[in-house]
Amino acid sequence: MREIVFDTETTGLDPKTGDRMVEIGCVELMNRVPTGETFHAYYNPERDMPPAAEEVHGLSAAFLSDKPLFRDTADALLEFLGDAPLVAHNAGFDFGFLNTELELIEREAISLDRMVDTVQIARKKHPGAKVSLDALCSRYGVDRSHRVKHGALLDAELLAQVYVELLGGRQIGLGLDPEAADTDPSEAAWKPETVARAFRTPRPHAASAEELARHKVFLEGIESPLWNN
Repeated sequence: MREIVFDTETTGLDPKTGDRMVEIGCVELMNRVPTGETFHAYYNPERDMPPAAEEVHGLSAAFLSDKPLFRDTADALLEFLGDAPLVAHNAGFDFGFLNTELELIEREAISLDRMVDTVQIARKKHPGAKVSLDALCSRYGVDRSHRVKHGALLDAELLAQVYVELLGGRQIGLGLDPEAADTDPSEAAWKPETVARAFRTPRPHAASAEELARHKVFLEGIESPLWNN
């Protein structure tokens, strides 16, 4: 099963009021295992960058001024996404911006049926606990020490690790290799080494008459034994 974990950075919180997507990062999973294939792009939003947004992700209007417009590279993104389920943290936010960008260039929106929201998964698995990406990284021991500011590809890579943990941990990928599935389990299983051993005559386990006599003398030498009370 192919899945895409993705994250976006934007100029603000609401695409309906003119905010735009300025960065997207995607990580490919196959059977919940990262394949190493990623997609990353910056976009010129054709507008200013509010200081509050720049403080979050560090992307200035000057930095983005020479980046391509979304319309010019949308095909490459859509080809990478394919028809796979799309995993995001607070996915409604990211889907909202992505579909707004597609709407602006008169392209078909991505169906919400493909949306997998890790916030909702985390809330069900850890009710009452913090479910921010930072909090979940701490819970599952995912190293985020290099996350100084938000970054779409970095956050997608962290989320991919968290997503796997939310669904049961790294062991879920075991046994999913299609080539291994054709292998006879009896051939793949570990088998102990056969060692030839010399036959030994069974030892007697009954006391001899001499041993019984010594034992009787020993018992008679015990003063006030409990079994006589």
